[in-house]
Amino acid sequence: MRDVSIRKIVRVCWCAGIAIMPLAAQAQTASSAHLLPADQGWIARVQDTLAGIHALQARFQQIAPDGKRSTGTAYLDRPGRMRFDYDKPSGLLLVANNGQIVYQDRDIGQVTTIPVERTPLGLLLRPDLQLSGDVTVTGFQHVGHSLQVTVVRTATPSEGSLTLILNDQPLALRSWVVRDAQGRDTQIDLFDTRTPPSLPDSLFVLPKDDG
Repeated sequence: MRDVSIRKIVRVCWCAGIAIMPLAAQAQTASSAHLLPADQGWIARVQDTLAGIHALQARFQQIAPDGKRSTGTAYLDRPGRMRFDYDKPSGLLLVANNGQIVYQDRDIGQVTTIPVERTPLGLLLRPDLQLSGDVTVTGFQHVGHSLQVTVVRTATPSEGSLTLILNDQPLALRSWVVRDAQGRDTQIDLFDTRTPPSLPDSLFVLPKDDG
């Protein structure tokens, strides 16, 4: 990996729509949302739905904190693997595998690597996906046919949040919003979603720095 500053890494992850968590955060305890029994039932179903995703392929639109929009193709292969391939003219590629997220700017040949667990989306890649324990639900809304579940890391809620947006009939992941420690939101909207039996391993080969 080339030598890059923390500021550069933060910008990289912001552009990739995954955000990044600080290396250290002040010890805190997250405050749980006040959930009615019906809400708890929905959250349990959301957890089961997310944990039941094995392979997913979709087109995506990303809305960055500055309002810039970009598109591409997303692949999720649980547990542990993910790929965001941005459409041209962008040269961006992001691949998660083996506990790492590798970001490649193909226009300049630069590669940046960070641990999966330093990103909110690490939650979706866990083998044992739980919306409890070291993850706290801090917000829940059910409006019309849309569910929104906001989660943080229980011990360090100030480092950022992940809001999952799902259709309720049938229950399916539609979008997510990552809020970083500075309160900046990056939204990813999925469309043309498919759930193939499997995805080829070649999609999840980590990019290497040629420099």
